[in-house]
Order: sequence, then C-alpha cells, then structure tokens
Amino acid sequence: MNSKNSLLILALVVAVFGVITTEMGIIGLLPKLTSQLNVSASQVGLLVSLYALIVAVTGPFITLGLSKFNKKIVLLGILLVFILSNIIYALTETYDLMLAFRVLPALGHAVFFSVALVVATSSVPESQKTAAAAKVFGGVALGLVLGVPLSTLLAEHISLSVAFYFAALACFIAFLGVLFLMPSMPSKENVSFSSQLVILRKMKLWMAIITVTMIFSAMFSSFSYIADYLSKITHLNNNYISILLVIFGIFGLVGNFIFSYFLQKNAVKTTMYYPLLFIVVFILVWLFGFSMLAMVLLTTFWGIFHSSGLVISQNWLLLEAKEAPEFANSLYMSFANLGITIGSIVGGWFITSFGTHSVILSSILFALIAFLSIYIKKRSDKI
Repeated sequence: MNSKNSLLILALVVAVFGVITTEMGIIGLLPKLTSQLNVSASQVGLLVSLYALIVAVTGPFITLGLSKFNKKIVLLGILLVFILSNIIYALTETYDLMLAFRVLPALGHAVFFSVALVVATSSVPESQKTAAAAKVFGGVALGLVLGVPLSTLLAEHISLSVAFYFAALACFIAFLGVLFLMPSMPSKENVSFSSQLVILRKMKLWMAIITVTMIFSAMFSSFSYIADYLSKITHLNNNYISILLVIFGIFGLVGNFIFSYFLQKNAVKTTMYYPLLFIVVFILVWLFGFSMLAMVLLTTFWGIFHSSGLVISQNWLLLEAKEAPEFANSLYMSFANLGITIGSIVGGWFITSFGTHSVILSSILFALIAFLSIYIKKRSDKI
C-alpha cells in the first residue's frame, strides 16, 4: 500500500470517527442539553433514536439510489452535511431546529459507510482488502468509545458548543483528506437490488438480523442514558461522569481486541456466551449502581462488553450472507440502528415509568432476547 492510499484510509477513519461522534456524542451531553434546550431526558434521547430510525428505514434504499453517482462527490457531499449539522448544533438553543438537523445527516449515514468501505477496499491490493475494511470499522469503535467521552469533557470544561465544533472539525479534516487524496470514482455499473434480495429468503439470516437488533437494543437501552444514570443514581458530578466515560471508552477498545481474538477461536461459542456475560454485568450495575467505587470497576466491564457488541453482531450476520457482503453490510447498518432506536425509546420509557434506576432492566431484557435468538439459530443449524 503506497503512502497516499494509507493517508486516504486514515482520512476515512477520521471521517467515520466524526460521523459516529455526531450520531452518538449527544449521549454524553444529555444533562447539559436537557438544561440548555429546556427539555426532558427522553426528548434528548429522541435526538439519538430518531437519527437511528431514519438510518434503519432509509439506508439500503438511499444507498442504491446514489450508487450511480461519483463516489468521491457522494462522500464530499455527505461530509459537508455533517459539518453543517454540527455547526447548527453548536449555535442553536432551539430543540426543534436541532431535531431537524438530525434528520439530514441520518439520511446520508448508511450511504457514507457503504461508499467508505468500497473506497477503502478498492484502494489496496486484494491481500489487504480485509485489513482496510477493518480499519474503517475501527473508526466506529473510536467514535463510540472515545468520541462520546471527549465530547463530554469538552462540554464540561469549555462549552457545549465546543463539543459540537469538535465533531465538525473531525468531519472537516476528513473532507480535506477525501478532496485531495481520493481519485474520482465514477460509477461503472448500477447495482441490481433484486440480485441482492435473494439472501433475504434465508430464515437463518433473519434470525441473525434479530440478534443484531437485540444486541444493539441491549447496548443502547441503557448506554443512551448512562450520563443520566451516573448523575442521578451514582450521584456523580459532571467531572466524574466525564472521567468514567473515558474509562468506558478505553476499555471499550480493549474489548474489541479481546472478543475479536475469541471470535477467531470459536465464533459460535463466543457469540452464545456474549449476551449472558453482558447480563451479568448489567445485573451488577443495577445492584451496585449507587456505589461510586463499584461503578468505577463496573464501568470497565460495561465498556468492554458494550463495544465488543459491534464485532460480535456484525460477524454473526455476515456468517449468513457471505454471497452478498455489501448488501449484508447495509442490512447490518439498518438493523443496528433499528436496535439503537428501539433500545433508546424503551430505555426512555422505563425511565419515565419506573425511574432512572430501572433503565438497566431494559438492557437485561434485550440481552436475554438476543441470547434466545442465538440459541434458536444454533439449534436450527443442527437440523
């Protein structure tokens, strides 16, 4: 791989980081947004769930609709939308305006990932394509486990606006990288949607899709409100919340390496045990969430299992769609975001109905359903 292609892939990783930070950074900013926008925690949660719902519903269709356009132009256009949206977030104090500018970047989210993966893999030799794709997906983990806590730290120690300008800056740097490093990539052929739909006839694929949805629901049912939980249940101030989110992020990266190793050893067993172990972590968080010392330790395990859900669920889905990996990736993005939507909405409902402490129970419920879907699929593999 030459240095220019290496820099292009780095730019794509930064772009993914900026996109994920834009989508999920709201989570760590929840206490400040509820105060500045004068809305409830569940309304701020809607900024996450609406974004994810739009990605889930429109992703595969918009991706196919834009497949005939030059990939460089598509990437640059989407990054511009993300830059503008973050600037709007930084400047506005109106909830409805912020909600509207969550819709626009959400429409380009799935397209961005599909195009970024194609660009990354096509810029390297055949033997390096898998590694290139892995690096792009690494930006997702970085956005989730570092983008959120960094945004929280900036909001706490400087201002809420600076947190949004941070995401805008990441997207702008990526924009420059794509502009100067990526060659023009006009479409050579239109993708046939019907030729990809064949995999949807597989019942085992749908079982894997249910697993993806439920794992993400388990992850984000409580994580969407983690700052609120640490504030109201553990009684931490914003400084300590920021520190714990950084710890969460650091160990989230560790979790990716740990579970990637176990997946290579035995993908089925690793996937089977994952939701059960995650349930144990959630139970401990629910039992000892009132203790600051306990939460310092438990946050490390929470981070490990949260981030590893990405690689666990993606691997499980792709095992059933090897003949159409690009379409499978679009399905993964759609149903992962559907899981985020379901999780954050149900988590908000648990908080409204039973109090903040109960939000952990919603994650336990989703993790249990995920385990059952994995178990049923595994049993069907033996038939």
